[in-house]
Amino acid sequence: MTDSHTSSLALPDGQWPTLEPGWVWLCGAGPGDPGLLTLHGLNAIRQADVIVYDALVQSAILDWARDDAELIYAGKRGGKPSAKQKDISLRLVDLAEAGKRVLRLKGGDPFVFGRGGEEAQTLVQHGIPIRIIPGISAGIGGLAYAGVPVTHRDVNQSVTFVTGHDQSGNTPNTLDWDAISRGSQVLVIYMGMKHIGRITQALLDAGRPPEEPVAVVAEATTPAQAVLETTLANVEADIAASSLEPPAIICVGRSVLMRQVLDWQGMAKGEAPRNLDPLGRGRPAEQR
Repeated sequence: MTDSHTSSLALPDGQWPTLEPGWVWLCGAGPGDPGLLTLHGLNAIRQADVIVYDALVQSAILDWARDDAELIYAGKRGGKPSAKQKDISLRLVDLAEAGKRVLRLKGGDPFVFGRGGEEAQTLVQHGIPIRIIPGISAGIGGLAYAGVPVTHRDVNQSVTFVTGHDQSGNTPNTLDWDAISRGSQVLVIYMGMKHIGRITQALLDAGRPPEEPVAVVAEATTPAQAVLETTLANVEADIAASSLEPPAIICVGRSVLMRQVLDWQGMAKGEAPRNLDPLGRGRPAEQR
């Protein structure tokens, strides 16, 4: 870490909170792009004695830490050796009790499938004062970088966020896929690639149409971002035939079609929109 990383990152004038010794702040780092970190997140990083960070936190964000800050990796990735959640939570307690200014830095938002609630509860039960700093969740920000709006008036008045695996690593068996299928026009699935076959079959069995559009956004908001556009019937085979790897967000619903006109990253590279009216409304967007 060098002064060049920190000297140009002065916070705007304002009443920024102070990270006191013995406190733990749980902060969302956003979906990947360092520019999506909030100012509260930057303020926390600049003060922390210790940063306990997850696998999806970009190294460029960690570069903004103080030169003398201790960085502790606590990433959890499916199918790979990972720290146990109990050990991570209790490590935070130990660091705070040692009088450290502790930042728990998590990808996305700590309270969206990020186990932030578990860690925060452990800290409070041990008498550790906490602060929660929300972050941009990949299910919203990651899809936006792919040109897919999670809500669009011509498509949906509801959106459901679902995790693709439970605490055991299996597809959640407590989810009522029939109710989810009926109740939400757009589904956003986190951590769903491993069990995509079971998930898609459950949705098809629940009555979702096989031709329903699906987008798979891997490494969202990073330079390695890749997007697969497919259908519910074909997504399992198309993922298998692709080079996509987790982490990925999967979106199911007609809002995926909007990528044909809203692929802003493609347009920034000189690509023309594929379809100015992907929903077939037959009139300009401003004409409701």
